[in-house]
Amino acid sequence: MENLFNKLKKIFYFKRSEIKTNYNRVLPLNELLTDRWEKAKFLGFGEGSSVYDSAIILGDVKVGKNTWIGANTVLDGSGGLEIGDNCSISIGVQIYSHDSVAWATSGGKEPYIYQKTIIEDNCYIGPNTIIAKGVKIGEKSIVGANSFVNKSIPEGSKYAGNPAKKI
Repeated sequence: MENLFNKLKKIFYFKRSEIKTNYNRVLPLNELLTDRWEKAKFLGFGEGSSVYDSAIILGDVKVGKNTWIGANTVLDGSGGLEIGDNCSISIGVQIYSHDSVAWATSGGKEPYIYQKTIIEDNCYIGPNTIIAKGVKIGEKSIVGANSFVNKSIPEGSKYAGNPAKKI
């Protein structure tokens, strides 16, 4: 066991040094040992897309080409989730296609509510943003960091805040 642990440490130190030298970043162990593009391909995401190992992917999630899904994200496709081409889904973003509000407040008597969520092509979603079920983010839109989006956003818009408003 000691030998295996030492080999793992050696791999970790090598990969950490390589990533720091080539990209000037330091990542957690799991991100050093996985391939973001392979994970995206495994999930059936579009060519050139990548998704960090720490991202949680639930249900039916479709992602287009050349889209970047950052670390520590939640993509809930239980009600259907589509993300277009050339999007940037920043670190810590949570995108939902269901909620359990009625279920919880009814003591489990009411069902979960599911609704498809869509992010069209060429969108930027800032860090730690939460997007509620049923929202559509129009093409070429920007959502600022730490926003809560509970209503659809038209094409080419800039929104930010809690709840998100046009800026």
